[in-house]
Amino acid sequence: MNKSTLYLILTILGAVLPLAFLLPFVAAEGPDVPLFLAQLFANRISGFFAMDVLVSGAVTIAFTLLESRRLSLRSGPWCLLGLMVGVSFALPLFLWVRQRHLEAAAH
Repeated sequence: MNKSTLYLILTILGAVLPLAFLLPFVAAEGPDVPLFLAQLFANRISGFFAMDVLVSGAVTIAFTLLESRRLSLRSGPWCLLGLMVGVSFALPLFLWVRQRHLEAAAH
């Protein structure tokens, strides 16, 4: 399996798996941000995972912007819209876009 195929599979998983948890919450509770945050930080373990994802999101933003600039990849920053789904979607999406750019430049 080549890199771009792997990144595409990870992009799909990065969208489907988190949304499988978020969509039932929104269907049951609506867009209740205070409840979402209360449940997100309900205990130390969930807080640990929340902070891990928030830091990973900041790293994804920095990496995406810096790497897009380095490669003159104009579509790269658009991948940051994927953060509305989650880091698990936005990062592999950017890696997929970046890999396709690198493959095209090699030919």
